Amino acid sequence: MKIGVLAIQGDFELHQKVLDTLKIQSLAVRKKQDLERCDALIIPGGESTTFVKLLKTVQLDQSIIEFGQKKAIFGTCAGLILLSHKVSHNSVETLNLIDIEVSRNAYGRQINSFIDDVELDLNGKKTHVEGVFIRAPKIVEIGESVHPIGYHQHDIVMAENERILVATFHPELTSDTQVHRYFLNKARQFI
Repeated sequence: MKIGVLAIQGDFELHQKVLDTLKIQSLAVRKKQDLERCDALIIPGGESTTFVKLLKTVQLDQSIIEFGQKKAIFGTCAGLILLSHKVSHNSVETLNLIDIEVSRNAYGRQINSFIDDVELDLNGKKTHVEGVFIRAPKIVEIGESVHPIGYHQHDIVMAENERILVATFHPELTSDTQVHRYFLNKARQFI
């Protein structure tokens, strides 16, 4: 299995390090030909408006939409924003691959970033991870096809549909690999 990590902006190298730890081959995706060689894709955190501009510049936006209709994609923080259906009070153009509405930087500015416990429900098993929230978005609404699987207090911070997994936090910034392992199991279903 080869997992692509979108490498046009953001913390893509940290996701690749997690995949290396899990002994999973990864590929930095910078163009359509790279994406075509992947079995699944991770879209990292970064700056969502910059991501949108760069995706259009390298002509990857439509390719990722088509990819996400057949294969699994995991988006963290800005990656979640890109994959969402709608961004509240903002004109960010999204890829519309998961029926969620998000609010950008909902927890505040960089100075308001924090680390706290996240409760997960992975395949009916309750577990916890350390959640690193950096200028994090909030999921403010989910559609019928979306299942919440992670919570911070009363906020949904991780959700999924059939092929798409999203997290408002950064699991790649901790040594706990269970979120990435969960994604890899999801991805295997579509190879």
